[in-house]
Amino acid sequence: MNQRIQQLALESGAWHQVYDQKRFMVDSNFDVERFAELIVKECINGIANDTANYEGVGMMSYYQGVQDAVKSIRKHFGAEE
Repeated sequence: MNQRIQQLALESGAWHQVYDQKRFMVDSNFDVERFAELIVKECINGIANDTANYEGVGMMSYYQGVQDAVKSIRKHFGAEE
């Protein structure tokens, strides 16, 4: 699991404990909505940062910015293909 995802899970009420193949544990105190919100915010920030650098006009510039944002988010969360 990506280190950043683990960090977001800990911020959402999980705790760090190695058990079998797992690296952290959750119980009823884990706030799954908070966890999802933190992931979505990271994705939004990634898209905003990656697309802000494209000054060109038109669909190709927009498309390139979106593609770069997708690559950046995949890398950030360790979800590369």
